[in-house]
Amino acid sequence: MTRPGGGAPPSGAVPGEKARAFGPSVKRLVTLLSNRRGALILVLLCAVVAVILNAVGPLILGHATDLIFNGVVGDRLPAGDTKDQAVTGLRQQGDNTFADMVSSMDVTPGVGIDFDEVGRVLIFVLVLYAGSAVLSWLMGRLLNVITQRTVRDMRAEVENKIHRLPLSYFDGTQRGDLLSRVTNDLDNVSQSLQQTIAQLLNSVLTVIAILVMMVYISPLLSLIAIVTIPLAVVVTAQVAKRSKPHFLAQWSSTGRLNGQVEEAFTGHEVIKAFGMQADVEARFDERNEKLYESSWRAQFISGIIMPAIMFLGNLNYVAVAVVGGLRVASGSLSLGDVQAFIQYSRQFTQPLTQIGSMFNLMQSGVASAERIFDILDAKEEVPDPHFPRSPESNKGLITFDDVSFRYHPDRPLIEQLSLVAKPGHMVAIVGPTGAGKTTLVNLIMRFYDLDSGTISLDGVDTSTMTRDDLRERTGMVLQDSWLFGGSIRDNIAYGDPEADDEAILEAARISHVDHFVRILPNGYDTVIDEEGGGVSAGEKQLITIARAFLAKPTLLILDEATSSVDTRTELLIQKAMTALRTDRTSFVIAHRLSTVRDADTIIVMESGRIVEQGSHDELLDNHGPYYRLYNSQFSGPMDSDELGDPEFSTS
Repeated sequence: MTRPGGGAPPSGAVPGEKARAFGPSVKRLVTLLSNRRGALILVLLCAVVAVILNAVGPLILGHATDLIFNGVVGDRLPAGDTKDQAVTGLRQQGDNTFADMVSSMDVTPGVGIDFDEVGRVLIFVLVLYAGSAVLSWLMGRLLNVITQRTVRDMRAEVENKIHRLPLSYFDGTQRGDLLSRVTNDLDNVSQSLQQTIAQLLNSVLTVIAILVMMVYISPLLSLIAIVTIPLAVVVTAQVAKRSKPHFLAQWSSTGRLNGQVEEAFTGHEVIKAFGMQADVEARFDERNEKLYESSWRAQFISGIIMPAIMFLGNLNYVAVAVVGGLRVASGSLSLGDVQAFIQYSRQFTQPLTQIGSMFNLMQSGVASAERIFDILDAKEEVPDPHFPRSPESNKGLITFDDVSFRYHPDRPLIEQLSLVAKPGHMVAIVGPTGAGKTTLVNLIMRFYDLDSGTISLDGVDTSTMTRDDLRERTGMVLQDSWLFGGSIRDNIAYGDPEADDEAILEAARISHVDHFVRILPNGYDTVIDEEGGGVSAGEKQLITIARAFLAKPTLLILDEATSSVDTRTELLIQKAMTALRTDRTSFVIAHRLSTVRDADTIIVMESGRIVEQGSHDELLDNHGPYYRLYNSQFSGPMDSDELGDPEFSTS
């Protein structure tokens, strides 16, 4: 598509990354997950019960330790004495510390370890841990289903959104970056959700459950352990604040690098032909270095969280062990309670460490989610009318009435253009690059909406029709032919998926595809790739023309459609299109004026305005812009004075 001073709308630019706050992005992801509220409630119940069972285990194991320790101590005391007598005897011996400890213990002098009771306790703990493991597995399985279905819905939403975006969005977005968003970023969100939700849920519930158990055992030791929480939160918040911009830069750099690689792969022949390998490699190295720098900084900064929290946890462990030992010696706590508390303190810091260690993954996932939300929040094209109209006839009468359009508000392109294309007529559009030729036909297709004026098809304003209705009546063949991976038969049938083989073969014969397909080993079942590998550029163009023939459209638009075929084939196609144009309107954009001499009306455009229109002979007789352009192609070299307007050069 064309515009003054540069041809097409700006492309290849990476949209500006507008980083949103971490909290709102997480909230939006949680909202997506909450669509499966029933499954999430079941996940929460499994997690709560699993954590409770796991949290009770150390306390019961502490009871087993007390049974063993009490048995060892009781075996050392005189048999037949009561506990009070044994304590009195120890004080008389001057062993007050041991006496204080025995007085707080549940011992029977002369009675050793009750192994039966210890066995029952251990079996009970084993059952608790087994139940916790089963529930954790069930929680993980349910979460896996929830997250994967959520990401599946996000992928479908992105796919549907792309079909609702205007063409201007794709003109202003680098294709490689867009592909990176809908593939790499979605995969990263999937991985982040999969790895963080279960761990985060388990870690938070574990911290709460263990805190309750620690307070139950010893409020003093709990106070020592709780000191770790604010310190860990401060460390995590500060590190996350510094790492988030680097994660966003990492995924932005990934998109730009993918765009560079996609361009290099698509245009490798041109790169080699112009000897630009070194330049391409230099740009790749520059972007690869930026990706390395942002990735390294993001991972390094976020990687500080886990060792910092582990260090705080080790300090906490030392403090609990020392104070707990003193409390056992004084008889304030049993050995089993201190053992359970130390176990809890290690379990208490472990989930904090896990939260810290996965925070970099959370940051990375949220950065990717923001890039996906950029697509989902992009402005959509104007929706189709609720009560659309549809032409009653299929003659192909196109009327431009005072049409104005511009890509940028401050840069006029088409101003107050009026034009009538009659049914069955071939309308050729010629003019210099940037004159607005392709823009004109794209306005017919409603790839862009008008700023003012109307375009009518058979008396119906196209803005009151649905886009599908309008485009089903239009066949379009572009200068850049597009084929998809599949057989030649399938590519032709793309014009009418319900067409039978006879109709496909007829379209192929009319467009002169049949003569070269017959000599291929597999004929119409020959498989070609997305780039059309296996057939020449001209043969690719013929296939796309056959596709348009098969559609039998009311309107036929050819944008330099014959530029890749030889002169003989071009003449044959012109004859075929003459037959096809009966009661149909065709617009032909061409720089090679040999293809438009038989046009009913030739429109000469300059800077979005029609400067001349008429038949080939009429325009030559006028000695205007068309005359100069025609002579520049068919009458040999001309100097600048003869050419007149320098914009009408053939360069």
